[in-house]
Amino acid sequence: MSQNRNRKQEKDIYICGLILLGLLVFWAGAERFLGLEFSLPPCVFHRLTGLYCPGCGGTRACRLLLSGHIFQSFLYHPGVLVAAGLYAWFMLSHTIEILSKGRLRIGLLYTDKFLYLEAGVILLQCFVKNMVKLLWGTGIL
Repeated sequence: MSQNRNRKQEKDIYICGLILLGLLVFWAGAERFLGLEFSLPPCVFHRLTGLYCPGCGGTRACRLLLSGHIFQSFLYHPGVLVAAGLYAWFMLSHTIEILSKGRLRIGLLYTDKFLYLEAGVILLQCFVKNMVKLLWGTGIL
C-alpha cells in the first residue's frame, strides 16, 4: 500500500526545519561565544501540584542533547531524542533529494503516525516519572 506524497506539505515542513536549525545554531552560538544563557521559568504545573507535566525535563534534555550527552538527554525526556531522530532523518533525506534534483527520491514521507508516536512517548514518560515519584517518593528530575 503506497502513501500519496504531499510535496507542498513536505516542503513546508522542510522550511520549518531549516528555521529550527537556524534557531538552534543561534542558541548554541549565543551561549557558547557570547556567554548568554537562555532559560525558561519554572514549571507552573510542577510548582502547584508537585507532579511532572508532560514537558518537564524537555529543556534540560535539549541542552544535554546539543552538548552531546545523548543518554542523559534520553533520561530527562525521551521525547526529545525521538523528535531529534525524526528531525535529522527527515532533514537529511530531503536535503539529499533536493541536492540530487529529485533523482534520488529518498525523502522521508510525512505521516501523522510520527505525531502519534511522539505523543505516546511524551505521555508514557510523564506517567512513568509521576509513578516513580508517587510510589517511591523520589523525583527523577
